[in-house]
Amino acid sequence: MMIDQAILADGGVELVTGMTIFVIAGAGMVFGALLFGRFLRPRVPHPEKGEAYECGEPAFGPSWVQFDLRFYVVALVFLIFDVEIALFYPWAVVYGGGAHHGQPGMTAEILQQVKVAALYDMLFFFGVIVVGFLYLWRFGYLDWVRAATGSRSGRKLAPPPPPAMAEVVEF
Repeated sequence: MMIDQAILADGGVELVTGMTIFVIAGAGMVFGALLFGRFLRPRVPHPEKGEAYECGEPAFGPSWVQFDLRFYVVALVFLIFDVEIALFYPWAVVYGGGAHHGQPGMTAEILQQVKVAALYDMLFFFGVIVVGFLYLWRFGYLDWVRAATGSRSGRKLAPPPPPAMAEVVEF
């Protein structure tokens, strides 16, 4: 893999050296903390420490329990919108022009072109998110209690009729 010569010519060697030192120092701190903790902590083995731990509750029953998918849908929707909000900040900085003030060669015309490109990029990104949200809303994935038919018509399903007496009591 070749490093771009323009990057190396414009002070890139110092950049690559600094990044390498940063990565090595970070990895050294992580492994140093783990090694320090290994020597510092007491070693007292116990069978109870080897058991599965689930939120302070003792584990019981089989582990292959089928969970309701609504929990996963809520978690995924939260993650999607959380990441979207995290990506709005850099866009707002670029669109506001705060990232380009004081840079040599940055004219008002170039700044306006960057703003327009950032606006179109974010509108496309936001549009994709809105289409996904409307899909989830239309098919009822955001409703905590969904209809058995899978539709959002608002019609309530009638309960099944009670069993006949002959079905309940067998002679």
